[in-house]
This record gives sequence, C-alpha cells and structure tokens, in this order.
Amino acid sequence: MSVEGTWNLSVSTPIGKIKAGLELRRKEDGTLTGFAHGTGEEVPLSDLALHGNRLTWKQAITKPMRLNLAFDVTVDGDTLKGTSKAGRLPASKVIGERRPAVDHQA
Repeated sequence: MSVEGTWNLSVSTPIGKIKAGLELRRKEDGTLTGFAHGTGEEVPLSDLALHGNRLTWKQAITKPMRLNLAFDVTVDGDTLKGTSKAGRLPASKVIGERRPAVDHQA
C-alpha cells in the first residue's frame, strides 16, 4: 500500500479542531520518512511505521502547547482515520485526505 504524498489532517482536540499537513516520502533505501506542519511549525516524524493499512508515528509539537503526540491511523486509499494521543490526555479523533498529485506537465 502506498501512503506517500501530502495529506490534509484534522485533529479534534479538547481545545477545538486543529488542521495540519503531513508529508510522507520513501527514501532510496525504501524506508518511509516524513514531517508534519501546522500552527506555524514544521516537525519531523519519528517511529514512522506502516503495517498493512495501519500507519503509526510520533511527533513533538510546541504550538499551541508543548506535547509529544502518538498517531495511530488506518489508511483506506486517499483517506485515513484514527487517533492521536498525548500522554495521559484522552485520545483525539484524526481524519485525513490525501491531496491530489499536481501534474506539472499540463
């Protein structure tokens, strides 16, 4: 399953919905790499893993507050859904949609 590309995420947190972007790429050695951006910062993803259609990763953010987040989502084609967890806080619902690839030849 391919998860590479640019994703638009919406995270339903106790303080409201947060919009974020996710960039996923394969390195030449085949490993998955990526970063997330939103609320004025860009952060690398760690422990990024794809098992079947289950994608998991961790990231640290500083805005709107300093948190270490753990994501666990299921990918279905160009959509994903799952949860984001920050320590002992309740899990937040995550939904996402892959942005269409831009055709530079047109």
